[in-house]
Amino acid sequence: MQTVLAVTVVAYAALMLGIGWWARGRVHDAEDFLVAGRRLPLILAAPTLLATWFGAGTLLTATDEVRAGGLRMAALEPLGAGLCLILAGLLLAPKLWRMKLLTLGDFFARRFGPRAERWSAALMVPSYFGWIAAQYVALAGMLEISFGLPLAWGLVIVAVVGVAYTLLGGMWSVTATDALQLALVIVGLFVLAWVVLDALGGGPFAGLARLWRELPADKRVLVPREDAAAFVGWLGVLAVGALGNLPGQELGQRMFAARSERTAVWACHLSGLGYLSVGLLPLVIGLSADSLAPGTAERSTLTSLAQLFLSPTMAVVFTLVLMSAVLSTIDSALLSPASVLAQNLIWPSFGARLEARGWTALTVNRVCVLLVGGGALATAFWGASAYELLEEAYALGLVSLLVPLLLGLHGEAGDQRAALAAMGVGTGLWLLHLLVGAEAFAGGLWPAAWIPLPIGLSCAAFALAAYLIAARTFAPREGSSRSLRE
Repeated sequence: MQTVLAVTVVAYAALMLGIGWWARGRVHDAEDFLVAGRRLPLILAAPTLLATWFGAGTLLTATDEVRAGGLRMAALEPLGAGLCLILAGLLLAPKLWRMKLLTLGDFFARRFGPRAERWSAALMVPSYFGWIAAQYVALAGMLEISFGLPLAWGLVIVAVVGVAYTLLGGMWSVTATDALQLALVIVGLFVLAWVVLDALGGGPFAGLARLWRELPADKRVLVPREDAAAFVGWLGVLAVGALGNLPGQELGQRMFAARSERTAVWACHLSGLGYLSVGLLPLVIGLSADSLAPGTAERSTLTSLAQLFLSPTMAVVFTLVLMSAVLSTIDSALLSPASVLAQNLIWPSFGARLEARGWTALTVNRVCVLLVGGGALATAFWGASAYELLEEAYALGLVSLLVPLLLGLHGEAGDQRAALAAMGVGTGLWLLHLLVGAEAFAGGLWPAAWIPLPIGLSCAAFALAAYLIAARTFAPREGSSRSLRE
């Protein structure tokens, strides 16, 4: 059976590369590569957005975390991420789509100026390395369990496959493969959840009833209320998930690719609701693991249960499900920072010289996909668990870019200096806490009885204060801030 599994996995990877090669013919310029020519209908825009985020964080790491710590561990995945998509449809999609952007860095350039563009891009690009690395680590770990493949080799293979088909067709190949991958993920999760609950109680509803009865009381708690510190800590994790990725290029890129403003808005809402709904299945499976298979490892819970309770044929299918979920996130996560690096850092600075040597913007974007894929691979080898990598990737967007994005989009107060002040203060405070290893804002400087404030929310609050003070202190320069209604 292991031979059958290996052949199937290789064939599936070849299929993804074949789709990428087909999509290559639809790419004629940077706009096709980055936003699919702005022609995505809702039937493609919503699935590609859902597939982008429904990866290792929800399927693998969050399942393991919920198994170990209970429902409260769902704050980041799927609750935070699902809420983020819904908020994006309300707060971002209408105005951003009307601006006809290629990258989120283009917004900062148009609203605040070139220095804000460069700084936003410099902050945005590194924040993706942890997210991509989380996907590399999760899928390589699955290959290690299924085939005994050393983790280092698995990381390299995953990186090569993900980079290759992203490189070929850009957003077109990402969109085409996401539709197939998402269908596999949803069907596979429903099948495994049904089988697991049936093993628990002779049917899905009886299985759910038994699961709830036997679940320890502390694992039933979704929102911790035993003390203020636990609640505020949980709220901080939820905020990182719900707000931290709003200033994300992968989210904005799908809005920009939609064929209409209405399509962009509904793609966000439908993908958010889908995330919250389908994301419950891995949590149910994770909570069932200790009752059904108490001796299995607490890591890679989904893979272990699939091998125990699915038939050999369905176990092969489920392996493809896991591959699909992670690869659908990898391709999008690679394309997003690569586009920002190319469009907002390299091309504005060196475009004239590159053009003189025969380079096009499309070529630069493809080279940047290679650079980002290699950087993420280095991050994965550097270490830390996939869940920690994922959480850190979200946090940087929350503390550095959320404030200037929302205030710049929905108001006219503040110029380039206000945006830079918010970015500098939020990022500086966050880096300080990261360096000293503090688990709450200001570390041990607060009185012992004080509620420990979440670092991400606190840094964002100081970034907000810096933006407002700078906007009030400095009169806007002529032409530095442009009305978004123009």
